[in-house]
Amino acid sequence: MFEIVNMSFALPEMFLLTMACVVLLLVGFFKQTGATLSYGFSQLTLVVAAYLVYKDMGGLEGLAFSDTYIRDGLSNVLKIAIFVINIAVLMYSRAYLQARDLYQGEFYVMALFATLGMSVMASAHHFLTLYLGLELMSLCLYAMVAMQRDSVFATEAAMKYFILGALASGMLLYGMSIIYGVTNSLSISAVAEAVQTGTIDNTVLSFGLVFLVIGVAFKLGAVPFHMWLPDVYQGAPTAMTLFIATTPKLAAFAMMIRLLVEGLGEIQTYWQDMLIMLAVASIVLGNVVAIAQTNMKRMLAYSTISHVGFILLGVISGTAGGYAGSLFYALTYTVMTLAAFGLIIVMSRRGYEAEEIDDYKGLSQRHPWYALMMLIVMFSMAGIPPLVGFYAKLAVINAIVDIELISVAVIAVVMSVIGAFYYLRVIKVMYFDKAEVDTQIDAPMDMQVVVSANAVTVLGLGIFPGALMMLCVNVFL
Repeated sequence: MFEIVNMSFALPEMFLLTMACVVLLLVGFFKQTGATLSYGFSQLTLVVAAYLVYKDMGGLEGLAFSDTYIRDGLSNVLKIAIFVINIAVLMYSRAYLQARDLYQGEFYVMALFATLGMSVMASAHHFLTLYLGLELMSLCLYAMVAMQRDSVFATEAAMKYFILGALASGMLLYGMSIIYGVTNSLSISAVAEAVQTGTIDNTVLSFGLVFLVIGVAFKLGAVPFHMWLPDVYQGAPTAMTLFIATTPKLAAFAMMIRLLVEGLGEIQTYWQDMLIMLAVASIVLGNVVAIAQTNMKRMLAYSTISHVGFILLGVISGTAGGYAGSLFYALTYTVMTLAAFGLIIVMSRRGYEAEEIDDYKGLSQRHPWYALMMLIVMFSMAGIPPLVGFYAKLAVINAIVDIELISVAVIAVVMSVIGAFYYLRVIKVMYFDKAEVDTQIDAPMDMQVVVSANAVTVLGLGIFPGALMMLCVNVFL
């Protein structure tokens, strides 16, 4: 039923949809200025959408639209993070797209529709709603990767992403259909009640659970469903890579919590073992293979795989503290990744992509401020105190220790130490190697200010992590 409460709960999504259609019309009617108008309207849309969520935080929460949509602490936090981070993503991307003749209104249309899909995923409380949001987000991301049509690498990346993504979506849909078959419902709350009764066939339920975990693992980029991630990160234009590497991970985290914790939390012992294998494999492979990379974007791709493993650790614990630790990790990971790829874009210019690690040789001599910003980000990703990456890893490892999975915790700590090598290598190149070319930074001043603020935020969250951690804890109380 479309009652007033339903409409008020979904007001940010309705506003996003309306404005995405408006931007689409602007692209069609204004050929010359369509991209600039689309950029301005897109930024305004995201600001207003974030405000609409923020003003209702702490207010009425619950289910709407026949229990297919939920507004709670988790959805509010994730939506605000998605909107704010995407504001920075679009700001970083603008000059990059202009310099490569990719500055088109269609990019902003797809960005808004992808953001709408992420927002729907954050509030989905029904299998069909979740799948609708996932496909809306995914189809936009496939098209964004392929926007640079004259690039063989971008086209190859888009094809790999599309084919493997379609396969993973099929797996997820198959798992949902199996669970529907044994529970007679697609509502997450109804599925949870059916599982709690203990009267359904656990063998068939476990079979469906396997396919759900495969779908979630692919969207997160966990081993062994990570094959697409390094190629897409490297092959796609950096602006598109930045978009893919940040907020979609928050949407995938929401999907994991909704499906596994809220829907199938009663059979935690079934999916816990699967997630342990995914987490350990991701942490080990991500950190080890990243050492051999010479391309910055590909190195960050394998870094992402290892970070996904750490995010899974908190969920494995099955405790409210563990879930809060994973949410804290997911939020801080996106901020760190936003800064890392933002600095790559700042260092790039027309005809020059600062993608190789060697491109950062002598950066401290040429641009000491940006070398310092990159140092902060790399140290944080490596988990070196007092930066926020350290507290994120500490939170999820503590959650694992609390449930006495000591061996998993030891592997995580050891691989963190090993993984620090490739982050420190970037710092060594910047501060101890001699510059081979004198690269100039011609990024707009607003982008330089925002990327600097982004890196300083990483430092600030490390020095004062308490407020964000408390917010994450309150979400799962």
